[in-house]
Amino acid sequence: MKKFRLALVRQKYRPDGGAERFVSRALEALDQHDLALNVITREWQGPVKPAWQIHICNPPKWGRISRERGFANAARALWQAQQFDLVQSHERIAGCDLYRAGDGVHRRWLEERSRILPGWKAKLLWYDRYHRYVMNAEQEMYGDPALRAVICNAAMVKQEIMANFGFPEHKIHVIYNAIDHQRFAPPDPQQRLALRSRLGIAARATCLIFVGSGFERKGLDAAIRALAPTDRHLLVVGKDKDQSRYQALARTLGCDQRVHFFGIQQETLPFYQASDGLLLPTLYDPFPNVILEAMACGLPVITTTGCGGAEFIDAGRNGYVCDALDIPALTQAIMALPSDISDSEPGRCARARIMECTAENLSAQLIALYQQLVE
Repeated sequence: MKKFRLALVRQKYRPDGGAERFVSRALEALDQHDLALNVITREWQGPVKPAWQIHICNPPKWGRISRERGFANAARALWQAQQFDLVQSHERIAGCDLYRAGDGVHRRWLEERSRILPGWKAKLLWYDRYHRYVMNAEQEMYGDPALRAVICNAAMVKQEIMANFGFPEHKIHVIYNAIDHQRFAPPDPQQRLALRSRLGIAARATCLIFVGSGFERKGLDAAIRALAPTDRHLLVVGKDKDQSRYQALARTLGCDQRVHFFGIQQETLPFYQASDGLLLPTLYDPFPNVILEAMACGLPVITTTGCGGAEFIDAGRNGYVCDALDIPALTQAIMALPSDISDSEPGRCARARIMECTAENLSAQLIALYQQLVE
């Protein structure tokens, strides 16, 4: 394969963000190949290797729409001036060659969010200028003849793109994220006890973990309500400006002694290894990395029909899939998980399911797609 100049477009790199982790893992995986790697971004806080070129593209912004439109225009002008061989955008920007739909379809997120809002607020959502801008940007990008391929991280998103934009199926490629299953692995019994002691969790307690910032979207309200009538504990790893509301909900439901808020963590591995399962009743999520991380650690997963990760769940074997707002079903799923995941069949099935999601497979699929597009 001849050397070519690849540009990846991502507005902002946050070390804890799922999309950003995909970008950095893709860069790591592709680093072994003969590519000139470029990143167009407002701000990059991640690692930088000598072979990568970071193009800072930070036009002035006065609000959300100005931020999105300003970056889109500036990034497009930059890549046109640079004449890269291939432009892979992780933002909704018309004119890119390749788009990674890591955020799914915006209309689908609004439809799911509408389910938890009062009627008048749900109507206002559709008239919000920012949401209309994002939906229009998506429509323009999918309708632009420059767009030659789309990468999805779940089959769910592929179907949504076809249904909403009429984009051709043969141009949509489902490529699952990679997980380092040597690093994310089940702990031995001594490790597990030590971790629980450090986190202040009783050795014999059954613990579920909830990982994600933006608690409304990730479904923390439903997680707490479903957990309340059980004897299970919940480790909440992530942040939200309305955290106090969720803490108050746990107090009201009498489960505040079993719902533990740990805030955002640079290192989530110890929390997975101290847990017995992942509880993620997300309203809409294309395929959160936390599902791969949890399964690699031998944790069965409870998630929802609005989560692309549900396609990795074999109900009853390595987890359960429920409607995001079906509290009784979520409670039933919580109680159906083993009380101790150590050396259990669901834990082994969960880990076995993700073993193919390697950096090597990710790299091979991306390289094959790039080669096809460049040639």
